[in-house]
Amino acid sequence: MKKTRITLLTLSVLAVFGLYSCGGADSGSEQAESEEMEMELPAKNERASPLRTLEGTLDSGKQLFVQYGAPSVKGRTVWGELVPYDNVWRTGANEATYIEFTETLTVGDKEVAPGKYSLFTIPKENGDWTVILNEEWDLAHGHFEYDEKFDVIRTVATPEFVEESQEQLSISIETPGIVVRWEKLKLPIVIR
Repeated sequence: MKKTRITLLTLSVLAVFGLYSCGGADSGSEQAESEEMEMELPAKNERASPLRTLEGTLDSGKQLFVQYGAPSVKGRTVWGELVPYDNVWRTGANEATYIEFTETLTVGDKEVAPGKYSLFTIPKENGDWTVILNEEWDLAHGHFEYDEKFDVIRTVATPEFVEESQEQLSISIETPGIVVRWEKLKLPIVIR
């Protein structure tokens, strides 16, 4: 009897944890991955904003690596509240998002030497957003450790707000370089 209560309690806790840890359905092939992940038991040390990495080839043929924390909307107002306007944002969650490349690239309209760089943005309520690459790429607390004196470049990107909402933040390598999507935001950042 005691073993049955412990088992039922354990299953109840896992079920509740599983419900709250699932971000929401994404479209396309990510939908299938989400459904598949819901069937698995959650990892013991799973992060609320999972760490994502991607590697790909830009239109220029050059390689790019990106690592970021992927927060979910979870019914919150993202722009202007969770992510304040006119403040440096780590463009993800947890530690700073970073990009890495082995050849000189042009980001926005500026050349950048090969290396690892943290990626920050400054969201604006209206108009272009500021995009920042900073030489301090390994920041465990993202924008809380950001120091402007280590900025390598600042450029701009024009945000688009679309009809379809994306629950979990994603960064993809696609034309014109990388595209950040979260909630109704689509932020294309030129990298070539």
